[in-house]
Amino acid sequence: MTEVFRLADQIRRAFEGSAWHGDSILELLADVNAKTAGARPIKDAHSIWEILLHIAAWDDVVTRRAGGTAAILTDAQNFPAVTDTSEAAWNQAIETTKETHHELIRAVAAFPDSRLAEQVPGKTQNYYNFYYMFSGIVQHELYHAGQIALLKKAAK
Repeated sequence: MTEVFRLADQIRRAFEGSAWHGDSILELLADVNAKTAGARPIKDAHSIWEILLHIAAWDDVVTRRAGGTAAILTDAQNFPAVTDTSEAAWNQAIETTKETHHELIRAVAAFPDSRLAEQVPGKTQNYYNFYYMFSGIVQHELYHAGQIALLKKAAK
């Protein structure tokens, strides 16, 4: 088993399920509707919906960086605004995020182990290599899974 296979598997588990820590992003979202997703039960916190869009944005950045692009996000791209709060828009946001996430998993799984220690394009810190970034996206998704779990409880 290659290291990139292990990394891709951890990224998949954090988002889709069978994660060691508990519920994945999709498991947490299984019973969330548009009203709950758009709610702001905690003052000054992002909504579940905004967090989902943020996860998709960073999954896309990591995919692009793995492909050699020095990708960055503007503030508006980092936490995109939710403009349509319909149930259909919520379902589309989930589907789009799933597609983006699957692209990330494919990119990581296809990445050569021999390149994991290489510097990520656009990053100047000497520790910011592909291994660091790929393991970091797992941490990112699990961090936001915790936020989603708390927001769900607070919205009840």
